[in-house]
Amino acid sequence: MKPELRRIFFSLCVLLWAGALLYFYGSGRMNHYLVPDFRPIALFGGLGLAVLGTFNLLTARQTGSCGHDHGDGDEHDHEGGDMNPIASLALMVVPLALSMLWTIDEFSQSTLARKGLYESAPDSRENAIFSSILPPLTLEEIEKGHRRTADGYLEFDLMELFFAAGDRELQGLLNGLEIETEGRIVEEKANNPNGTRMRLYRIFMTCCAADSRAIPIILEFGKEPPLLPVNGWVKAAGKMTFAEENGAFQPVLVIDRATAAEAPAEDKFLRN
Repeated sequence: MKPELRRIFFSLCVLLWAGALLYFYGSGRMNHYLVPDFRPIALFGGLGLAVLGTFNLLTARQTGSCGHDHGDGDEHDHEGGDMNPIASLALMVVPLALSMLWTIDEFSQSTLARKGLYESAPDSRENAIFSSILPPLTLEEIEKGHRRTADGYLEFDLMELFFAAGDRELQGLLNGLEIETEGRIVEEKANNPNGTRMRLYRIFMTCCAADSRAIPIILEFGKEPPLLPVNGWVKAAGKMTFAEENGAFQPVLVIDRATAAEAPAEDKFLRN
């Protein structure tokens, strides 16, 4: 293939990658994969690739010196390679295009299970050192930091309830409180002999989807759970308890009501 055509193919490949990054940023789909601190990097990377690809495309037909003299009959090609440029373009672009078309921007249930959806809450011994150097909590302080709903439930982030299972002092204060929280609802597979439990979770992300993990609590309905959209967003309200199961304390919300809800603006807990 002529060097000019090879340059055009590779310039198009760079432009397609630039378009993918800019599309993910502009459409908001990037929010599912990166925390806010890292999103501008993807934007600037896409803009940089766009400039590079455009420049290479506009100059593809220009010839330049290779830096040394050629002898008579020496027409070696410094831009040649073992792989056909069309094959290179396909290998770099087709997987990207298929991924963009097929992904639903969410984790599958099996992936969530690998990311901690059914794991136990942290052991209280993990927080013993930190608890010993902090001033004691009081119920009054907790109530000051949380709003009440119209029907009297204290609004808590799901992550607070999850990590409370690793803090005996906080357990004592939250146990028996009427609490409302929100998250995505899935079936309970770990310990559900009577079929009365479900699991509520959110995703915690440090920098990107690769390092994210599921943060769950258990919902106890006391009867057959109502029909709610699987993996849909739910607001759940009830009495907070902590049950010791399999040698660890589990946060269990005994449900008074659970209703479908709108997804929040940011559907993940972020590091900041």
